[in-house]
Amino acid sequence: MALVPFRYNLRSLLVRSSSTLLTVCAIGATVAVLAGMLSLQQGFKTLFEEKGRADLAVFLRKGATSEGESGLTREQCDILTKEVPEVQLDAAGKPLASAELFLAVRLRKFDGGETNVAMRGIEPMTFAIHGDDIRIRDEKFTIATRDEPLHEVQGRRFTPGSDELIVGEGLVDRIANCKVGDTLRINTVTFRIVGTFTGKGGYRSEIWGDLERLSAALQRPVRSRVLAKVAQGTDLAAVQERYTSDLRLQPKVQSERDYLASQTQRLTITFTFLGGFLALIMGIAAIFTGTNSMLSAISARTHEIGILKAIGYRPFAIFASFLGEALLLGVLGGVVGCLLVLPFQGQETGTMNQTFSEATFAFRTTPTVMIAAITFAATLGLVGGMFPAWRAARMTPTQALRRS
Repeated sequence: MALVPFRYNLRSLLVRSSSTLLTVCAIGATVAVLAGMLSLQQGFKTLFEEKGRADLAVFLRKGATSEGESGLTREQCDILTKEVPEVQLDAAGKPLASAELFLAVRLRKFDGGETNVAMRGIEPMTFAIHGDDIRIRDEKFTIATRDEPLHEVQGRRFTPGSDELIVGEGLVDRIANCKVGDTLRINTVTFRIVGTFTGKGGYRSEIWGDLERLSAALQRPVRSRVLAKVAQGTDLAAVQERYTSDLRLQPKVQSERDYLASQTQRLTITFTFLGGFLALIMGIAAIFTGTNSMLSAISARTHEIGILKAIGYRPFAIFASFLGEALLLGVLGGVVGCLLVLPFQGQETGTMNQTFSEATFAFRTTPTVMIAAITFAATLGLVGGMFPAWRAARMTPTQALRRS
């Protein structure tokens, strides 16, 4: 069975350029909303998941869903850092394990208002555990202090036991008093910023300092977690099972990769639901726009439809021709929607994560996002064109030719 040449539909779209543009823009705006939300979701998901390591074990309090909810005593941390045989040792024979404190504090933003920022107290071994994943930025900074005029300093790690902090690169331009040389007051203790660091995942949106000094300043004597490097392939479920009957502690044990993935679930669902809901509402309007456009096209081309049928094209060929035209409108709208969001690629924003602290992440319009957006747009085109195409296919040659 012969189909109507596709160039016929292309010429029709060009002739009806105003109507075509209106439909494409309506679908494009809808797709841009969906693609934008999916890009935010991909950025947030990638922030936590892309560099999670399977050889790092995270020990939390039993029942805790995040380190913000967890609490371990000093004695429990000592057990986990010194008595777990799966924990690897460094060259000096020391366990590659570190107790850490995590707490969100309210800090002022550059653009006004306040937000929760994650403070992490760490032991020196934390740097050895992360290795090259955590690096101090090596640029030099010009600062002025009360004791010295303008002078140049090199960013560095904080000195253990001192009131010094290092700041994740994601916070430097978002949170006030977070540049090298600035001072940051936490409760009654004044800390000095001595360096900025690049880190993986959510670490780049945190402020790090000495565990004991931050514990005293935040008035939080317990620890939030123990991070340890274990041998590749270690059965962490078996490690957790070993302590099931140990009255001293019953930790929850996960790999860093699994722990970071669990922190994305709630906000990922929120982004996906919100994007889907907005796309549904706007999609209904886009469908009506497409349907109206196609009905107008059919009304203006009834003579053409009659001629096509008179020269032998079957109803299915007419139906497929007009449905293909609607599909093309949808795909074009999808492309326009993706182009609208591409300028935001790499732009950073911040939001509250599962620990109720601000996480900075980049807008990521991935191929998966674009494929999903264009598929959604094509679906809008097909749904909007279904009734007009069916109506065109039902016309008889005499009905079509008789209409003016």
